[in-house]
Amino acid sequence: MTKKNPLTYADAGVDIDKAGGFVNWIKGVAAQTPRSGVIGEIGGFGGLYSLNMRDYKRPVLVSSTDGVGTKLKIAFMMDKHDTVGIDLVAMCVNDVAVQGAKPLFFLDYLSMGELNIHVAEQIIQGIAEGCRQAQCALIGGETAEMPGMYNKGEYDLAGFSVGIVDNDKIVDGSEIRVGHKLVGIASSGLHSNGFSLVRKICFDILNLKIDALIPEFGKTLGEELIVPTKIYTETIKHLIKDFPVCGLAHITGGGISENLVRILPDACDADIHKGSWDIPPVFKYLQEAGNVEDSEMWRTFNNGIGLIVVVPEPVAQDVVERATGINEKAYVIGEVVEKHKSDEKRIRWI
Repeated sequence: MTKKNPLTYADAGVDIDKAGGFVNWIKGVAAQTPRSGVIGEIGGFGGLYSLNMRDYKRPVLVSSTDGVGTKLKIAFMMDKHDTVGIDLVAMCVNDVAVQGAKPLFFLDYLSMGELNIHVAEQIIQGIAEGCRQAQCALIGGETAEMPGMYNKGEYDLAGFSVGIVDNDKIVDGSEIRVGHKLVGIASSGLHSNGFSLVRKICFDILNLKIDALIPEFGKTLGEELIVPTKIYTETIKHLIKDFPVCGLAHITGGGISENLVRILPDACDADIHKGSWDIPPVFKYLQEAGNVEDSEMWRTFNNGIGLIVVVPEPVAQDVVERATGINEKAYVIGEVVEKHKSDEKRIRWI
């Protein structure tokens, strides 16, 4: 038998040395997201975080995990990877914050067919920026090189966040009552939901190129679609500190229709007032171009509202003004009503 050259892991497509160097680079990026409680640095078998129990009577940990979905396809098409990390953090920390919790730390999972350092660095920088916006620490993660799993130039992302809240300060919707008002906080655009339908409309039906200039947007198609998800953690912190917030809903996949009902008590439904806020042009464009019915739009996209705050009627306008004061666009968009006995739907559009 002819003697063959010895094989290495790198011959199979996994470069351990390159991955090790990348992890060392990440340590410096993670150091840009400091938070008291972090112990050590990235590189160990697990991220360490010490809880300051003096600040809590009955501390409860709140966790969330999510991804960016097929919005990643837009990043691939544009070869722009410095914003999807913000999306990743946002989709996780917003879900933690609407429970009334303060995000503490974040971990990411990045998987590529072949580790492209230039692309990976953009992604991690985006994640770090998201963590800075959310005021949580990037304490660990996983970068996996998986030859044969992805098309050339593609990758996948997942994120994991943990926050903390005192038991008696959990915001779970249990205090929502008939007559409470719904304050909508504007989204930054599509956020990270509905992109399978977006791509079908834009690329299959309209046959648009990613760099097509869309007059309605005042920018290219790609520039509109890649806008990162808004992170609401600071806004929520300000509102729950000074107002009797009874419920918070992060409007993600399923839109207002599916997400608001998650916090409504069994005896309550909600009425949403159409026309009570400005719907961004991208949603109107997609609806007309794809001939999408109103009901499908409401349960697929956020349609311009990324967060709903449920408060007693007397403070609703004050909440709007406070949100405006911290550079958010806010609107009273509806109210909590008695259960519609003859209607199975929990949300009514009026």
